[in-house]
Amino acid sequence: MSADTPITVQILEKDYRVACQAGQEEGLIASARFLDQKMREIRAGGKVIGTDRIAVMAALNLAHELLENRREREALGDTFGRRLKALRDRIEVALNDSNQLEL
Repeated sequence: MSADTPITVQILEKDYRVACQAGQEEGLIASARFLDQKMREIRAGGKVIGTDRIAVMAALNLAHELLENRREREALGDTFGRRLKALRDRIEVALNDSNQLEL
């Protein structure tokens, strides 16, 4: 097992030390930068005041985006599954027709 490494990330000018698995540092830093950017956008909008409220709004926005992407992926998976079944059915019909011609 690899030991966790403490990484310091900065979000809205505040430092946070976060335990991170070895090899995952770049992902954690990229995630922190992304969150920092989203929180800055909310703060710049001027409608939400306070770091805690900005963090909650950023979390809600990111959760919404995640769920929308998940729904879209599932819909694409369903569409792909139907198309794949239709292709299998067509191949099976073609193979059956081919076998009948050989007889």
